[in-house]
Amino acid sequence: MNVLALASYPAEAAATRFRLQQFVGPLAARGITLSIHPFLDSQQFTQLYRQKSWPRTAIGLLGSSLRRLGDLKRARRADVILVQREAMLFGPPLIEWLTTHLMKRPMVLDLDDATYVSYTSPTYGGLGSLLKWFSKTDDLIRWATVVTCGNRGIADYVSGKGTAARIIPTVVDTNLFKPDPQSLARHPVVLGWIGTHSTFPYLESIFPVLSELARKHKFRLKIVGAGKDKISIPGLEVENCAWEMDREIQDFQSIDIGLYPIDASLYEGWASGKSGFKAVQYMAVGVPYVATPVGGSAEIGEEGTTHLFATTNAEWQQALEGLLTNAERRQQMGAAGRRYVVEHYGLEDQAEKLAMTLHEAALQR
Repeated sequence: MNVLALASYPAEAAATRFRLQQFVGPLAARGITLSIHPFLDSQQFTQLYRQKSWPRTAIGLLGSSLRRLGDLKRARRADVILVQREAMLFGPPLIEWLTTHLMKRPMVLDLDDATYVSYTSPTYGGLGSLLKWFSKTDDLIRWATVVTCGNRGIADYVSGKGTAARIIPTVVDTNLFKPDPQSLARHPVVLGWIGTHSTFPYLESIFPVLSELARKHKFRLKIVGAGKDKISIPGLEVENCAWEMDREIQDFQSIDIGLYPIDASLYEGWASGKSGFKAVQYMAVGVPYVATPVGGSAEIGEEGTTHLFATTNAEWQQALEGLLTNAERRQQMGAAGRRYVVEHYGLEDQAEKLAMTLHEAALQR
């Protein structure tokens, strides 16, 4: 079976890397050829959220649009079209309409975020919202044969639109994401967060808690991917790193306690669709973490065994203080998380689900 995957972003984006690229090998072993064609290339992706680069970005988007039209030839040779979120970053769903309505190709839509919820871009503001065409996701759900969903919340939304939904969480290869034995000797303890510029405000929401903890406990904060030149928190040593794909696993391994705050009041509605992937990454490398129980993070792991939940500042302070002062509990919780991911979020198991979904769609051709 030949499957043409149309992704919004290149492999530098987690959605493409973990929901498409890492399945190429496992699907090939099951007789499925997955060909991935991103809308943006690596250079465009790097420039996308730099406001000063907008003229170059605009020219690049035009070129990407022309290349995407060329993918229509590939679509004719495909048995199934797999669309990761959307075929193009802006405008109406033209490519998807052509492949499903004119070419009559079955489409599997993959949603790992609540892209049906509109929001204002922190980089492009109202102009970004206008070009984004948020209503397209509902059209894509309606046209899809099956929708693969990152969590139950997204699946419920899809089912409510009358389309078949299959939950396939975002996972990692646990042969690559694994604990670092040397982490037990680290001092002081490292609290860490790895994310993007768009999720950094979630971390900022607990800065007062971290500042208060630093008055009584010695620890270091590591931040990766915030997109900020400088980050300072009173009384706390902060290591602010740019995200690099080649260093991704080492960054997760360098953390003793993972932070996963989600402020549901920011980007209203969007947070409930988050897949909880960061929780899987923390657990895979044996790192205990504290999370806000919103979206997929509320469904993953076992509270009190693999991680702790916190919503209010008082709960965050209590949870983090308990882990900071108890190395044995950190070790036990990290080991439990690792076992949980290996047992419930294995790459091969999810590859089998994806293969079955693609075959299901192909039968509708």
